[in-house]
Amino acid sequence: MGTRLIEFHIAATPPPRLDKALARDVPAEENLSRTRLARLIGEGAVKVDGAVVDDPKARIVEGAQVGITVAEAEDSHIGPEDIPLEVVFEDDDLIVINKPAGMVVHPAPGSPNGTLVNALLHHCGDDLSGVGGVKRPGIVHRIDKETSGLLVVAKSDAAHHGLAAQFEAHSVERYYRAVCYGVPDANEPRLRGIKGVSFEPGNIMRLTTQLARHKTDRQKQAVLFHGGRHAVTRARIVEVFGSPGGLSLIECWLETGRTHQIRVHMAHAGHGLVGDPVYGGKRKLSARAFTPEAAEAVRAFPRQALHAAVLGFVHPVSGETLRFEAPLPQDMAALLENLRKPLK
Repeated sequence: MGTRLIEFHIAATPPPRLDKALARDVPAEENLSRTRLARLIGEGAVKVDGAVVDDPKARIVEGAQVGITVAEAEDSHIGPEDIPLEVVFEDDDLIVINKPAGMVVHPAPGSPNGTLVNALLHHCGDDLSGVGGVKRPGIVHRIDKETSGLLVVAKSDAAHHGLAAQFEAHSVERYYRAVCYGVPDANEPRLRGIKGVSFEPGNIMRLTTQLARHKTDRQKQAVLFHGGRHAVTRARIVEVFGSPGGLSLIECWLETGRTHQIRVHMAHAGHGLVGDPVYGGKRKLSARAFTPEAAEAVRAFPRQALHAAVLGFVHPVSGETLRFEAPLPQDMAALLENLRKPLK
């Protein structure tokens, strides 16, 4: 593996610690995050005025000459694949994709290829400056295989760590659109009796539980109230279908981001998502409330009716506030069209 030497001088009034001074003054185009710099210091890859310094707390002065030896980014062991992508935004540091339903985000034993990562390796090519020393896209969040919608991926080390910090701080704006069974309304007495369900002003349903892997079905998540990981989902009604209402288009937003969070939370509230093979189940719709075409469209819907519609965050390098919206995909739009047809 080849190496390159990054050289620069410490600017005026540096922070007292080496690691902070390097993070401030290392050339921006090198895309070295503070975490990566700390690792390089510990590896003895940093010289100050010709001497190796491996203490991140070491003092450093204005004008000191710094040399950092960095290994060239290795090629990923994952192979690139020429798979079409809908790119919503892209620059040197990150890319925002509108992922289609059916695409896995990252290779796994059951999905070794045909994934978003395979597609990004082909699309980005040499534009990937290296995440953790490897030429690979930095996956900071995922959406399920059969969920469509917006996903941001880092192309540089600095963007990877900056985005990961925002997701960890729960400061990323994420709104989903979903079609669920029933009407999650504050006036429904049943909902008041479900542990973890409460309502906020504006008829916003708040679900607060712990989530953990199911004890017997390792493919599922389970709602807990002790142990597991804290999870908060909010949902509001956008449109009600049927007379009386038997289905709803809802908008959900996440305070936390856990595996299957919206799907398992809505099922816990008794409002599983249409088409969800794991949590939603199949429910028979009343012939007095829906047309035969609408009932068949619901019965035949092939995936969970869930779409990541809005994604907003602060660009981790430029500091610009970015917000993207993706319209409903064709299959969900067609489902809603059927549900809106009046009874004859």
